[in-house]
Amino acid sequence: MAYAQPPPTRDEVDAWFTAVLTGARTRDEADRWAAQWHGGPADDAVTDEAVWWALDLLHGIDLSTGPDGGFLHDDDQMRQWLDEFRRRCRVLPARDDA
Repeated sequence: MAYAQPPPTRDEVDAWFTAVLTGARTRDEADRWAAQWHGGPADDAVTDEAVWWALDLLHGIDLSTGPDGGFLHDDDQMRQWLDEFRRRCRVLPARDDA
């Protein structure tokens, strides 16, 4: 059975990283958005390797280091991930299996 919602595009993933980094979206929102693609029929909906790689990172972006409220992955690491995602988008062909 196919997943009803189309898989996220590269532009959508880029926008989520950017929105979290600028404060337009929270880490919790990004985690929840990415989480919908993990588990069940949604797993098969994402066929773009670059998008899947980034969704794995966004899913869990809100993990904390403990009661101090800090995040396991800081903004600098998120910027590195975004740079790497953009690099992967340049070198990996997009898959249009939808």
